[in-house]
Amino acid sequence: MKVWRLLMVGIVIAGLLAACTAPPAGTSGSTGKAMPKAADGTLLRKIQDRGKIVVGVKYDVPMFGLLNPTSNKVEGFDVDVAKEIAAAIFGNPDAIEYKEAVSKNRIPFLQDGTVDLVISTMTVNAEREGQIDFSNVYYLAGQSLLVPKASAIASINDLAGKKVGTAKGSTSEQNIRKMAPKADVQLFDGYAEAVAAMDAGRLDAVTTDDNILIGFQAKEPNKWKLVGGQFTKEPYGIGIAKGHPETVEMVNKVLADLKKSGKWKELYKKNIPTTPPEPPIDNWRQIVGQ
Repeated sequence: MKVWRLLMVGIVIAGLLAACTAPPAGTSGSTGKAMPKAADGTLLRKIQDRGKIVVGVKYDVPMFGLLNPTSNKVEGFDVDVAKEIAAAIFGNPDAIEYKEAVSKNRIPFLQDGTVDLVISTMTVNAEREGQIDFSNVYYLAGQSLLVPKASAIASINDLAGKKVGTAKGSTSEQNIRKMAPKADVQLFDGYAEAVAAMDAGRLDAVTTDDNILIGFQAKEPNKWKLVGGQFTKEPYGIGIAKGHPETVEMVNKVLADLKKSGKWKELYKKNIPTTPPEPPIDNWRQIVGQ
């Protein structure tokens, strides 16, 4: 009996020690297995040694990157993709430091090392590929128009002389200037600011990718409507500074796994209030016909 008591005491002590030394919830030990160490001198190894990845995301775009004022956490599809990448690297989806990356500072943030990745509703195109590298396509959007419910604007053909808001440094700015040359284009740091200006009567329309506009319309359906359909194709890629092929390869593997496993559709359903399409093909040039 004495031996039995000693054995039981030993088991209890061992259990207490295990509880004290177990990694806390949210660390790689409890959520998954970290990937092997990358080669010395690479960006991926730098990220691993730091113990977190620094990701630029939007803070003002519903469904993709929106700062929740209650939790003070950024939420959305782009954020969830970032978590999948962190989980692949560290075994921990929360090993991320977020930085707000509006359209005009996304590429500079990568070039100066402020962030490791930009996952910020960023369209891939040839001009941007000359400045940074991109992952394969992870989302496909199309530019559209958000207008007040009572507006007579029905398409980009109705924008002559109208004040149209969009974000500085965005492909939406380039597209609207080219496709509606007689519109009075007004530039803002972010789309929430542009929608607020329209709410105040200073704009007739806001233009950007339809998925972004759907988020604003869904929040205030009695105020806004989407018109004009998709008049462009906007393949989104994850931005990475030039010269880091190992990081591009790692990100592309995560995206391939998301698309193949069905997790991509799960993230879509979680964040976007429409029926999930099939995941986009990888090559942006095939999407836009280049």
